[in-house]
Amino acid sequence: MAAIDDALTELTDEFDLLGDWEERYRYVIEMGRDLAPLGDAERSDANKVRGCASQVWVVTEPRADGTLAFRGDSDAHIVRGLIAILLRLYSGRSPAEILAFDAKAAFEGLGLTGALSSQRSNGLASMVARIRRDAEAVRG
Repeated sequence: MAAIDDALTELTDEFDLLGDWEERYRYVIEMGRDLAPLGDAERSDANKVRGCASQVWVVTEPRADGTLAFRGDSDAHIVRGLIAILLRLYSGRSPAEILAFDAKAAFEGLGLTGALSSQRSNGLASMVARIRRDAEAVRG
C-alpha cells in the first residue's frame, strides 16, 4: 500500500484537475456514495463521533499486521465524502504513521479548510481526533 503522503498527493492531483470548488464539492459527495454502508449494529454509541453536527460513525479494526482499517458512515452526503477522504488517507496505516500525519496541513493543502463551513470543519477535526485517539490506544 502506498504511504499516507502518496495517498495525499493522489488526492491533491485529483482535486487540482477539478478546478473550482463546486466541482470539488460534487466529487467529495461522489466519493461518499462509494462507501460501504455500516450495519445497524455498527451505528452504535461506541462508534459515534462526538462533535459533528450530523450523525457520524467510525469503526476501527486493528489488523494482524499492526495496521488499522477504518470504515465510516454519516447521514449527510458531504460528510460521507469527507469520511471517504479520511479512509483513503488513514485506513491500512500503522498507528505511528497515523499519528505522524499532519491532517490539518493536508486539508488546507486540499483546500477543504476554506471551503467548508466552520461546523463541517469542526466535525472533520472531530473525526480526525477520533482516528488519532484510536491509533494512540492501539499503539499503547
